[in-house]
Amino acid sequence: MRVLLSASLGFVFLPAQAQDDPSMLTIDRIFQSGEFYGQYFRGANWAEDGESFTQISYGQDGPGVYKIDPISGEKTEIISSAQLTPKGSEKPLSVANFTWSHDKSKLLIYTNTKRVWRANTRGDYWVLDLNSDKLWQLGADLPESSLMFTKFSPDDQFVAYGSKHDVFVEDLSSAERIALTDNGTDDIINGTFDWAYEEEFFCRDGFSWSPNGDKLAYWQIDASDIEDFLMINNTDSVYSYVIPVEYPKVGETPSSCKIGIISAKGGETTWLNIPGDPRQNYLPRMKWADDGQHVMVQQLNRKQNTLKVWWCDVNTGEAENIYTDQDEAWIDLVEGIRWMDEGKAFSWVSQKGGWRQLYKVGLDGSEELLTPGEYDMISIASWEADDLYFIASPSNATQRYLYKVDIGSKKREAKLISPAEQAGTHSYNIAPGGKMAVHTYSNANTPAMTEIVSLPKHKTEKVMVDNQKLKETLATLKPTPIEFFQVTTEDGVTMDGYQMLPPDFDPNKKYPVLYNVYSEPAGQIARDAWGGRNGMFHRMIAQQGYIVISMDNRGTPAPKGRAWRKAIYQNIGIINIRDLGMAAKEINKWDYVDADRIAVWGWSGGGSATLNCLFQYPEIFKTGMSVAPVANQLFYDNIYQERYMGLPQEEMEPFVKGSPVTHAANLEGNLLLVHGTGDDNVHYQNAEVLINELIKHNKQFQVMPYPNRSHGIYEGENTSRHLFTLLANYLMEHNPPGAK
Repeated sequence: MRVLLSASLGFVFLPAQAQDDPSMLTIDRIFQSGEFYGQYFRGANWAEDGESFTQISYGQDGPGVYKIDPISGEKTEIISSAQLTPKGSEKPLSVANFTWSHDKSKLLIYTNTKRVWRANTRGDYWVLDLNSDKLWQLGADLPESSLMFTKFSPDDQFVAYGSKHDVFVEDLSSAERIALTDNGTDDIINGTFDWAYEEEFFCRDGFSWSPNGDKLAYWQIDASDIEDFLMINNTDSVYSYVIPVEYPKVGETPSSCKIGIISAKGGETTWLNIPGDPRQNYLPRMKWADDGQHVMVQQLNRKQNTLKVWWCDVNTGEAENIYTDQDEAWIDLVEGIRWMDEGKAFSWVSQKGGWRQLYKVGLDGSEELLTPGEYDMISIASWEADDLYFIASPSNATQRYLYKVDIGSKKREAKLISPAEQAGTHSYNIAPGGKMAVHTYSNANTPAMTEIVSLPKHKTEKVMVDNQKLKETLATLKPTPIEFFQVTTEDGVTMDGYQMLPPDFDPNKKYPVLYNVYSEPAGQIARDAWGGRNGMFHRMIAQQGYIVISMDNRGTPAPKGRAWRKAIYQNIGIINIRDLGMAAKEINKWDYVDADRIAVWGWSGGGSATLNCLFQYPEIFKTGMSVAPVANQLFYDNIYQERYMGLPQEEMEPFVKGSPVTHAANLEGNLLLVHGTGDDNVHYQNAEVLINELIKHNKQFQVMPYPNRSHGIYEGENTSRHLFTLLANYLMEHNPPGAK
């Protein structure tokens, strides 16, 4: 084993002419020059009338809030930098986000933010009263940057917020603060969630006001029995110190979770009496009913294949099971539930019919299919009366389009709204009323453009961002065109993929291949969308004479129906690797592919897939670069891994068979292993256990630890540049570029 302690930032294993040729990409150009940073449109906060939006803009004096006419582009300042400047300060607040009160008389300002695991969800909050021009800080005597998820009460007289794992209500007129909970610790977590709930259920905001503002519902997590995984910081002090993370590994009992109802004035909590062991079930979603007397709670069992809906009385805590959805594999949570029929029914998304479809479910358990047809409704974009706008792509799983269906009609036929001639990926922020939208479009060869469109005709009203400068810069580069293809394996599996071809590609010559893989249920990689930073890195690699290929195997979340997605159940590291290996085997038969120069790389789940490709199919994959991989599936968190693999207590074999460390003895080619020692998601433990196994079998490889870097390996000066330099150097040294 050769340990790479560093990679020279001044040297990239590229032909000399590439460093001075303006038509060629380099690592430094991608990560330092700023030439390839695309423009983007700042999020639009649509007004309730759907005819204007508000946005933060920065001028010479600092930030201000502007009302913008989406068609004319006319900007009207409604809050100045001076109004955002605290008394006694010379600088205005740096606004990360803002929220209007319901009556639009106050602005809630989020600033001085800090990261909690993945997102910046704690910080300081200020209120600006537009009638008096008074600006003041909420919870000013609480620790700096400790407030979380602050929100106005329905009558705008109070705010609620979390701090240090407790929930508070503050009176905006008197500044009097009431502690609704006072037992928050590192283990007892009120109003937010522990690591596993946040990472795998995307649970962050853990409390909400009742419709009339007299009560709040909040989550309480008890992580007392969750063991700490200890990360070690060796570099930031003379003596090392540990960083504990409450992290439930596969097979370990989850945190206990319950939901409580409490008066906004404080007092005793009424806990919802939802049946089932709270340590063997999850409560990841909750929604107030319009009557303010009930909340709907989604309860997911430990194996995550049964999803129960509970109708809970907030006064007594009693719960009634009004609906149950099940799947032989796993079942997805339902997002964005909407009350229907004056609160007598609700919307529900299910794959029970073989596709992801929308249903109306009555409180009496009745159900009606609202989106019939053999296609997946990927997500809801807008819903006004009977007009349902949603994202789907029935004929091409690599793309995304806006469709509309009249759910009040008998046929309920989906109508394409996105322009058919704009093949690729479309996304929308639709205004209230459904008449206007911010529309963003890109494809694999075209950077994103953003415009204002009127619906349903999809008429362009104003182009907001065209990325013309980036397009012109790209036009000066030697082209690396991306082409989409399908490949059918000997198992009869047809996979979507794309290939990025070298400049001056000659189909009569043979080229090396670099596969970029992910392969797990958390992400689809072969998308007809602009690729950003990784896309530019791949373009640089292609310019050196490689074919870059990405493919999506069974089990990836492509809109190809339930059977496609659920095929990977209890098969991570098995069926997905089989698909990738057999697809590569077919591609090796292409006339222009050099089967002796096949490399693969990926990050996280893609890092795991890289290892498994190298170990399980060494006759196909000759070189691999694995970043932050799960080497042993038993080392990952219980919510994710048990969802897709079942419980190891019931069946251990799939976990063992699908883990790269099991097959490490088969390594024949070149391996570069990269991992951050401060990775709280996929622990560095994975790297060290794999290193030991490779040493045991006398397998030579290279490893690069990044001290104290997290799963994204980006913290610290030059880190991303260094990492991608390392990857490029390793690839070109061990899997030489160029046609033969």
